[in-house]
Amino acid sequence: MTSSMTGYGRCQRIAGGFDITVEIKSVNHRYFEFSARTPRSMGFLDDKLKALVKSRVSRGKMEANVSVYAAEAKDIKVEIQAPLVKNYVDELRSVKGSLELKDDLGLSALLRIPDIFLVKREEKDEDALTSLVMAAAEEALAKFVDMRQMEGAKLAADMAEKLAVLEKNIQKVETLSPQTVKNYRERLYAKMREVLENANVDEQRILMEAAVFAEHVAVDEETARLKSHIIQFKSTVAEGGPVGRKLDFIVQEINREINTIGSKAQDLAVTNVVVDMKSEVEKIREQLQNLE
Repeated sequence: MTSSMTGYGRCQRIAGGFDITVEIKSVNHRYFEFSARTPRSMGFLDDKLKALVKSRVSRGKMEANVSVYAAEAKDIKVEIQAPLVKNYVDELRSVKGSLELKDDLGLSALLRIPDIFLVKREEKDEDALTSLVMAAAEEALAKFVDMRQMEGAKLAADMAEKLAVLEKNIQKVETLSPQTVKNYRERLYAKMREVLENANVDEQRILMEAAVFAEHVAVDEETARLKSHIIQFKSTVAEGGPVGRKLDFIVQEINREINTIGSKAQDLAVTNVVVDMKSEVEKIREQLQNLE
C-alpha cells in the first residue's frame, strides 16, 4: 500500500509508575530525517526511537516527542533537615529576650525556613523505562503508519482519476492524428507545387516528398509510449511501499512524450488536447510530492 509522507500518531499510557506520552509526526521531505524530543535525563532513548521509526518509514521529516512523569510518588522521598531546623530555632530563641519578642514559633513558621527539606529521587531503572517508552512508541508508530496509509490511498485514488482523464485525451489525440497528418500532407503538397510550378520536377516525386515530411507530424510512437508509461505507473502504485521517487521519474517520461506531441502538433484541436494533458500531469506531479 502506498503511503503519504504526512502523518500523526499518539499514545499515552500509565505503566510501571510512570505516565508516558509518545507523539510521532511527519511532513514532506526528500529524504529520511529524524529528530527526537525526550526528557533531559533520557537522551539514551533517541537512537532507539530513530531505529524504530526507520524500520517502518523511508522518507519524510520525522519528529518524536516523549514525555515521562511519575504517576505515583513512590520514587520520591522527602526528609526534614532536623539539625538545620534546630539551629534556626535555637538562634531565634537566643535573641527573643533581648529583643522582647513573643515566643510564637510554630510549625507554619518553620515552613518558611529555606532548605529544611531534602527531596531524594530513586534512580530509574534505565532498561525498564526504555521498555515502557518503546512499547508506547510502537503503539504511536502503528497509528502513525495507519494514518499515512489512509492518506496514501486517497492520493492514489486521486491520481488514478487524473490518469483516466489523461488516457481519454490520448484517445482524442489518436483520433485526431490521422486527419492532422492528411491535412498537413495536402497543405505541404500544395505549397511544394506552388514553389516548383515552373520547374521541371516529377509530380510523383513531389507527392513522395510531401508524404515523407508529413510523417514528421505523426505521433503514433509517442502515444504508444505514453500508454506504456501509464501502465507502468499503475503497476508501480499497485506494488505499494515507498514508490514516490520511481513514480516521479515515470511522470517525467510522460511529460516528455506530451511535450513531443505538442511540438509536432500542426492542428489547433491537438494543441488544445495537449494543454489539457499537461494540466493533468502537473496535478499528478503535485500529488506525488506528498507520497512516500
